Amino acid sequence: MSFEIYHFITSYNYYIIIFLMISGLFIVVSKGNMVKKLVGLALFQTSVYILYISPGKIVGGTAPILADGYTIYSSPFPHVLILTAIVVGIATLSLGLSLVIRINEEFETIEEDELFNNELNDE
Repeated sequence: MSFEIYHFITSYNYYIIIFLMISGLFIVVSKGNMVKKLVGLALFQTSVYILYISPGKIVGGTAPILADGYTIYSSPFPHVLILTAIVVGIATLSLGLSLVIRINEEFETIEEDELFNNELNDE
């Protein structure tokens, strides 16, 4: 097996991470609908979670419990950090969705362009 194929197979998760990051960022930048923007942000956050989790597992490593016969340990810190980030991400997403609902009740639209046009017409 050539080096390029081996490198691609062993690091495929990083290509998935890059694809998810670019997709999430593209959705946030290109869409005018606020719900779609929040979905793009959630997709971007998910790619960051995967980015932090990927190097957290050491091949052949075990949980950091001292026992005879184990010399390689995996750190649980990235997993704990991401678990906290997931909770914060869900709270942020729910707050964003509630703000979108409130904006829809007040202005009867969730499109950015229509909100900007309404603001310019009011002035």
